Amino acid sequence: MNRRTFLGLAASSAARNVSAQGSSIPIIDTHIHLFDPRRPQGVPWPEKGNKDDKVLYRPALPDRFRRLTTGLGIVGAIEVECSPWLEDNQWVLDVAAKDALIVATVGDLEPGKPDFRQHLDRFHQNPLFRGIRYGNLWGRNLAEDMSGAGFIADLKAVADADLGLDTANQDAAQIAALVRLTDKIPHLRAVIDHLPQMVPPAGPKARKQVEADLRELAARPQVFLKLSEVLRRIDGQVPVDLEYYRSRLDEIWEIFGVDRIMYGSDWPNSDRWGSYQQVFNLVHEYVTGKGVAAAEKFFWKNSIPAYRWVKRAANQPEIK
Repeated sequence: MNRRTFLGLAASSAARNVSAQGSSIPIIDTHIHLFDPRRPQGVPWPEKGNKDDKVLYRPALPDRFRRLTTGLGIVGAIEVECSPWLEDNQWVLDVAAKDALIVATVGDLEPGKPDFRQHLDRFHQNPLFRGIRYGNLWGRNLAEDMSGAGFIADLKAVADADLGLDTANQDAAQIAALVRLTDKIPHLRAVIDHLPQMVPPAGPKARKQVEADLRELAARPQVFLKLSEVLRRIDGQVPVDLEYYRSRLDEIWEIFGVDRIMYGSDWPNSDRWGSYQQVFNLVHEYVTGKGVAAAEKFFWKNSIPAYRWVKRAANQPEIK
């Protein structure tokens, strides 16, 4: 039996064990998306041209998420925007209001726009609305856009409202921009999404700078990181054994530490790389190997200071 076969069997065994026994630790998934392409207006993502995409182009709603995660110990989820349409903020809040599994939403508003404060005040009235996302998506660019008139003042209003900022689709320029942004707004809670998926710069000087920027962000107690989008496609294949990813995960864990990293699946976008069970099992194996205390922080405790989410069900944990 070669090493890859052995690791594949080990991963399969781990998957069966987690599925059969569940997790003894309550889990908050801090990154899922909700959408329904059956709506009359459709959805901006997944794109209409992907109607034949059986993986993504179908409803992603709380009931389906609950069925997929049965037995894994997941007691709550944070919805993160997947639409730049203003009224989709309200659509998500309306969906979340009907299901206590959703403990928070991260919406989409554009700092620097004339009506930003009006919309922020409107959605912030709902206690489930816990922040906005901005980054390399929807044609936006944090590194460039933060120099625009009113951008910093609007994000200061986000921080003043005790809301947070998620950043999406990382690259070196965005990591550097987040350092500058949190220099300007020290009390802004920020969450770095999907760092494992970021392709490091090719040159040693640029790589060293990214690491320095990440260490600077890790030194700021209001900056958190999600271990999301861990799986990667290599030469048309997606490895699912932990050893393939361990060195990269170790680098991230060493920089940010046990108090600042959270679990996020990126469901259903994660289905492009593997099933929810595969995504969960790999991260579960990695983190539980660090002990119960670390796993508790990763799977739920760190999400509370990061998002200040709302406990809505008796099985959802709280720090006492």
